[in-house]
Amino acid sequence: MNDLIEYIANWIVDDGDAVRVSDQQRGGRVTVRLEVDESDMGRIIGREGRLAGAMRTLLSISGEIRDQRASLEIR
Repeated sequence: MNDLIEYIANWIVDDGDAVRVSDQQRGGRVTVRLEVDESDMGRIIGREGRLAGAMRTLLSISGEIRDQRASLEIR
């Protein structure tokens, strides 16, 4: 799941070297943390949060395939 979020984020941002993706697992729940440069934050979130929402949806579907609940945290 980290690879999916990292791939999408690198495609969107200007500074791909500043993209950091990590995860925390607790039971059947996974929280994926995406960290980007402040100058790219608006690009990641998108208009009215549409890109962030789309990434959360894809992550959720990917988690369901693996029988895990997944959430995305953007910093």
